Amino acid sequence: MSSRTSLPEVQVSLLAISDLHVRHEENRRIVEGLRPRSEDDWLLIAGDVGELTTDITWALTLLRDRFRTVVWAPGNHELWTVPEDPVQDRGVRRYEHLVALCRGLGVLTPEDPYPVWEGPDGPVVVAPLFLLYDYTFRPAGTVTEEQALEVAHREGVVCTDEFLLHPDPYPGRAAWCRERVRITEERLAALDPDLPTVLVNHYPLVRDPTYVLRHPEFALWCGTEATADWHRRFRARAVVYGHLHIPRTTWHDGVPFREVSVGYPREWRPRPVRPDLSVVLPSGV
Repeated sequence: MSSRTSLPEVQVSLLAISDLHVRHEENRRIVEGLRPRSEDDWLLIAGDVGELTTDITWALTLLRDRFRTVVWAPGNHELWTVPEDPVQDRGVRRYEHLVALCRGLGVLTPEDPYPVWEGPDGPVVVAPLFLLYDYTFRPAGTVTEEQALEVAHREGVVCTDEFLLHPDPYPGRAAWCRERVRITEERLAALDPDLPTVLVNHYPLVRDPTYVLRHPEFALWCGTEATADWHRRFRARAVVYGHLHIPRTTWHDGVPFREVSVGYPREWRPRPVRPDLSVVLPSGV
C-alpha cells in the first residue's frame, strides 16, 4: 500500500524524469525532493537511475511510494555489470533481474502490458521501451560500424558501455538492439489504432537531438535509425527520453520530444533552475 500523503486537489499530471544517477549524493537529494502534484500523478522514468541494484531499489521504492503509478524504461547504466554490485548478472540476465526487481516493487517495465493513461489529454497508451543502440548514428564519412568505432577510438570518445554493458548471449550490442527493435515494433503495431501513445525510451528515437553533442562521435551510443519514424507510425502524443543530459523539448513532425534528464551534478549545478519533474501531459503545461 502506498504511503502517499494527502495533497490539495489539483490537476492530475503525467510526469517524467531520467538520468537520476543516484550514486552522486547531490542527485540523491534531488530524488528525495521529488513530489507529485496530485495524489494520482504518474511518473515516467526514462532510465539511468543508477548502476548498483541497491541504489536502483532505493530510488524506485521511494518514488513508488509517492506516485500513483511508476513506469520505468532501462538506461545503459542500469545494464552495466560493475564489480561492486552484489548482482553480477550480465546482459539479458541482468535486464531480466531488473524487470523482476521492478515487478516486486510494483513498478511497470517494458515487459509488462502497456498501461493506458486516462488523465487529461488521455486516453493514451504509455509504452516504456527497451531498444539499446546499433551504431547507425554514425559520423559523416563513415560507412560501417567498424569505421565509425575506429574514428571514435581515435578521437578518444568511447562510451563506458564498451567495457561494462555486456550483450550476453548476443554477439554484440547491435544484435541485441535489433532483436529488441523487432520485439517492440510487433507490440506497438498490435496496439489499438485509435489510441495515441506516449513513447518512453532512454535514447532519442530520432537522430536530430544528437547533433548538438559536444563530441559528435558519442552519437554512436545514442540510438538506432530503425526507430526514425516510430513517432509517426505509432501515433505518439509525446516522446520521452534522456541519455544526452541536455534537457529540452524539440519538435519532430509536430510531436514533442522531451529530454528529461537530471544528469551529473557538474552538469546541472551551473543551470539557473534545479532539476525537477517535467510535465508530459496535459500538454501545454
